[in-house]
Amino acid sequence: MKMASQENIQSSASNLRMLNDLQNAYMEVIPVPKIEQKLETISRDTHLAVTCSPTKGVDETIELSEILVDMGFNVTPHVAAKCIINESHLVSIVGKLQEKGIESIFVPGGDKPEPAGDFKNAYELLNCLNSIDHKIKNIGIAAHPEGHPDIKDEVLIKELQKKKSLATYIVTQMCFDAELLGDWLCDIKDRGIDLPVWVGLPGVIERGRLLRTSLRIGVGDSLRFLRKKTQVASELMKSSTYYPDRLVTDISEYEKINKTNLAGYHIYCFNQIEISENWRNEKITSLR
Repeated sequence: MKMASQENIQSSASNLRMLNDLQNAYMEVIPVPKIEQKLETISRDTHLAVTCSPTKGVDETIELSEILVDMGFNVTPHVAAKCIINESHLVSIVGKLQEKGIESIFVPGGDKPEPAGDFKNAYELLNCLNSIDHKIKNIGIAAHPEGHPDIKDEVLIKELQKKKSLATYIVTQMCFDAELLGDWLCDIKDRGIDLPVWVGLPGVIERGRLLRTSLRIGVGDSLRFLRKKTQVASELMKSSTYYPDRLVTDISEYEKINKTNLAGYHIYCFNQIEISENWRNEKITSLR
């Protein structure tokens, strides 16, 4: 009886953890023509992050962010360092965001092969941002729990340590291994990187729509995604749709998850926002 009671307590605790993390999740939106029309049926309580494509640049990100704010959404635009030309360009972008009341941005390095201007990486842009007058309250930086194909793990950690004082939160790449993720969250906290972390979570992904969306973004983006994320490709081959239920359960049941700075999820839904948001809301309802 004691063992059963203990298991019930653990299950209740992990469900509460899962509930809190899903309530604190937000959806990633990729700027494509008329995407705002797909969002008309989405609750205005939904927090949206707008990506910055290496092929389309930052202007489309800012334009879509402005439209979404006017629609009533809470928006976090991605300001990719390699897409920004210089300090003047950055000041102009920040000014536009502040005019719309946007107080949160995410600053990745960006996937452009070569920088468009003065900023070769996120750290350089963050330093510039720190030197100018602005009212941005929340500044996010990228992290890679599962590693990066071109950068050694120790270099990734050093870069994260360099950027932590210039940021207020972390967003990770998509993760598929709950134990590896949990170990990484513990490790960075032990190293003094004490920022809240939004973990990159794959949303509900339909194979055909994923590929069509990726092709509209650019073939390079699509191939890069599938090449790096072979587990997603494998899941998609087994079924027409991938659901993240097992993954969020495993994360919430990680033994030391409550000792980490996991704050919520950044859901990569490849513009299948309605189906991923429906899944999230249904999951939240089932956990209450």
